[in-house]
Amino acid sequence: MAGILDLLGSDLGKQIISGVAGSTGNDTGKTSNVLTMALPVLMKAMERNSSSPEGAEGLMGALSGKHDGSILDNLGGLFNGGVDDNVKKDGAGILGHILGNKQQGVEQVISQKAGVDAGSVGNILKIAAPLLMGVLGKQSKQNGVNNAGGLTDLIGGMLGGASNSGAVTKEQNFLEQMLDSDGDGSIVDDVAGMFLGGDKKQSGGGIAGMLGGLFGK
Repeated sequence: MAGILDLLGSDLGKQIISGVAGSTGNDTGKTSNVLTMALPVLMKAMERNSSSPEGAEGLMGALSGKHDGSILDNLGGLFNGGVDDNVKKDGAGILGHILGNKQQGVEQVISQKAGVDAGSVGNILKIAAPLLMGVLGKQSKQNGVNNAGGLTDLIGGMLGGASNSGAVTKEQNFLEQMLDSDGDGSIVDDVAGMFLGGDKKQSGGGIAGMLGGLFGK
């Protein structure tokens, strides 16, 4: 199965990158960098959220309903004149659901790595999240996914395909590992540990401590 990063290199992916860049007032190169780092992270978070029966049921419902892939059928209309506020609101809801209180930390790390301010990263992700759900919805329909096991396999295949494509960047690997690499349920601890070195548990101060460490405050 093709990986999520293969999507960004396709004609569809280039249209998405160009449209997101234009809609958020960002350079296409930097937008591409943000999406290359962010999409595997968002998918990894979805994979974790769907590991419970309730989470899988919720995601399956979304993919068979509102996020069935139809958003991808008229990207020209979506991006023409700016993305509708309802799409951005939907994206904000998706991000809040899958990342929870880790969202700010994820955006700050991507901001540092991509050289894009955190506010712009947030705006990019608000548009990217519904598009990513659309990709999953379309893939789900094409592959006849109708249960939690199939959904897990689909997401894992898209993540694995990306890893096997040879297009994986150091930053993408970093961000995938960032998602609870020590299994304690805290992404923020892992980010702090990877940036600051040493014992993650002693990096201290939760998200404020992490950001203070990142910016030397």
